[in-house]
Amino acid sequence: MTANEDQEMELEALRSIYEGDECFKEVSPVSFQFRVGDQDDTKAFILDISWPEKYPEIAPEISLDGFFNKRISPETKHLIISSLEEQVEANLGTAMMYTLFEWAKENQETLMEHHQAVVDTVMLTSNNDLNAPAKKKEKKEQLTKSQKRKMTCRTDNKGELPRGWDWVDVIKVRSVQGCCLMLIQLYFNRGRC
Repeated sequence: MTANEDQEMELEALRSIYEGDECFKEVSPVSFQFRVGDQDDTKAFILDISWPEKYPEIAPEISLDGFFNKRISPETKHLIISSLEEQVEANLGTAMMYTLFEWAKENQETLMEHHQAVVDTVMLTSNNDLNAPAKKKEKKEQLTKSQKRKMTCRTDNKGELPRGWDWVDVIKVRSVQGCCLMLIQLYFNRGRC
C-alpha cells in the first residue's frame, strides 16, 4: 500500500470511530484536533496533529500551539509533546492516530501532573481615578418638530444664525414697551389738561 492509501483508510477509520464525538475535529483530511479532558477541566488540552505527505512512514507533526492551550506552561507542553513523540516512534509505519489519542486520554493525569495554569494579566489603564464617581451625561434639550422647523428657518445653509438675529426680538419688545409707555403717559397727562 502507498502512503496515500494508508492515509485514506485511517481517515475513514477515524471518521467512523469519532463520529459525533465533540473531542475530535477534522480540520482538513490531513489535519486533526483532539481535546483531551473536559471543556471546563483546567488540565484539558488540545492536540493539533498534521500528517506530512509520507505519513505513516514519517512521523506526524504534533503541536500544542492552539489558543485553548495558552494557559499551559511551556515546560508542560514540552513534556506532553516529548511523551507523544515516544509513542510515535513505537508506532512508526502503522496507523497511529487512534493510539495517540487514546494514550493521551489514559495518561492525562501523568502528563498534566506538574501543571500550573499560566495566567495572562491584562492591565486596564484609565485617565480617571477608579474611585471617582461616574460622570452623568448631560441630556440635550429635546426640541419639537415645530421648534426644529423654526430653527431651520432662522439658520443659514451652514446652520449658523444670521448676524443680529437676537436684536430683532429686543427691538420688538422695546417698541411694544415704548407704545405702552406713550399710552400710559397720554392716560395720565389727559387728566391734567
